[in-house]
Amino acid sequence: MPTTRRQATLQTNGELNKPEIVSKPVPKTGRRKGRKSKKQEQETTAGDKREAEYTAENKKEEPSSKKPKVEEESSGGQDATAHFSPLTGTIERGHIYFFYRPKVQVEETESLDDIRNFHIVLVPRPAAFASHDESSKADNEKDENSEMTLLSAGADAVPAAEPEGHAKKFRVITVGKKQLPDPSGGGSGRGRKETFWATVSTVGDDLHKLESGLGEKEYETKTRGTRHEEPARLAGRGAYAIVNNNPSTPSRKETHLGYHLTHPSPSELGQVQAEMRIYQASSFIIQVRNPLAPVSGGQYVGLPQGKRAKYPENIMEEVFGEGTKGRDKYGLRFSAVTRPELLDYEGAELLLIGARSGEDGLETSLGEGRGEALNETAEKEYDKSIQVVLKELALDGEKIPAVPLKGEWL
Repeated sequence: MPTTRRQATLQTNGELNKPEIVSKPVPKTGRRKGRKSKKQEQETTAGDKREAEYTAENKKEEPSSKKPKVEEESSGGQDATAHFSPLTGTIERGHIYFFYRPKVQVEETESLDDIRNFHIVLVPRPAAFASHDESSKADNEKDENSEMTLLSAGADAVPAAEPEGHAKKFRVITVGKKQLPDPSGGGSGRGRKETFWATVSTVGDDLHKLESGLGEKEYETKTRGTRHEEPARLAGRGAYAIVNNNPSTPSRKETHLGYHLTHPSPSELGQVQAEMRIYQASSFIIQVRNPLAPVSGGQYVGLPQGKRAKYPENIMEEVFGEGTKGRDKYGLRFSAVTRPELLDYEGAELLLIGARSGEDGLETSLGEGRGEALNETAEKEYDKSIQVVLKELALDGEKIPAVPLKGEWL
């Protein structure tokens, strides 16, 4: 057997002949027959070490094509958990819409007391700077470095224009308190921010489904007969960005959703927006609840276990740390929105925590010029007609009222 790595290589290449093994008589030592001396045991151990080194070296140099097929099949050709590695900076941008629906049998609303549901609709879009016409792609790709130097601060938060059509990804998030959390405070306890529960109620890409969900409804009940629900009303529209910070301490990770209204314009903000806290510019922190985490303190909040999001195993392990993070086997109770895909599951439960309001507050939350960029985007779209806004979501203006965009209850 070769005793060095070089000899092992030469033998593999056929350049070293295997030496003839000659047995030597073992001198009598008076020990029990068959038992090795201490010197022999040391030589055997040294030989085993050399053989282990030789084997390990050959494994390192083994071509990938000679690796066991079982290894390739088990990996699936891709790391199943890599897809959900955390993202920082702007992880999503798009247009945001605020709707409210009156209570059953209420034809006109006059305050929050008449509201049954409050919905946030998110329509993700690519960044405006990344959306080019086919005719200009060749020119834009000539000098990538030049293009990057032309990007203004916060450009990654500006969404591309909304095309008209029925195929468009959207999410409907239902807020439990019928208004947004107060960014100026209001939470229980000194210095705490107001926190509301919310649920991802619908995810889809067919806007007909969205119009059906927001539209007028009528149904029969055994005890009260025919019941009627008025259609949802559009109370606000704007541009939004979801941004993750990048702290040195993992426990300080935060996801901020910031928006700037395009409709109503600043001069048209009214009682509707004031009561629902739909400010001209604002932000709140989003956290996603672990669907396996029990409700603490005997509270009856959130969805029943059977209606919560069914996240795949890799999300449960990589995001919530099931079995590896936290004190309980299910992992962390809440997580930042490390990737936007966490919001693509119906039944996902969210915490909305008031952060900051106003243009300065928006810039502080999003950072790197993103708040200012959203402000500039909104100013360019103030003149867009309500009819065009409704067409972005393929909504019929006769079916989905937009009067509240003027600040008045309906």
